Amino acid sequence: MQGESGAQPISDTDTTPEQGTHTHAHPIQVETDEIDHMGHVNNAVYLKWVQNAVIAHWERFAPVEAVREHLWVALKHEITYRRPAFLGDGIVAESIAERLVGARAFFTTLIRRGDDILAEVKSSWCCIDSITHRPVRLSQEIAQRFFAGKPAT
Repeated sequence: MQGESGAQPISDTDTTPEQGTHTHAHPIQVETDEIDHMGHVNNAVYLKWVQNAVIAHWERFAPVEAVREHLWVALKHEITYRRPAFLGDGIVAESIAERLVGARAFFTTLIRRGDDILAEVKSSWCCIDSITHRPVRLSQEIAQRFFAGKPAT
């Protein structure tokens, strides 16, 4: 999962200091093969979008060496679908790093089309060592940079 997102941040100041969390805006291009028999984006595609957004979020704020040494595995997603997405829609997945507990991180991802929220996803992720593939806690320094509104330089 490391390095798969390829996304660039929309702005350099996507932090929410009053909540002590980072946000990351991840632009999405709806692809033809993501459209289902009902003419809109298949529900399963939203999981791919969330995964790409959260990984891009990590890659954006974490130090390069931390990205190299840690991978993230999704443990749970809870999706609330509100509106369908269609081919040609300008969509952004806004991932919000909520909190870190041990080796687990909790995110909320809002899938938006303009001001409309198409879906809200609550997810939990496990941080694993990139070599052993065993759960690992982030150092306090990395956790602060990633979850406390202090972007990595």
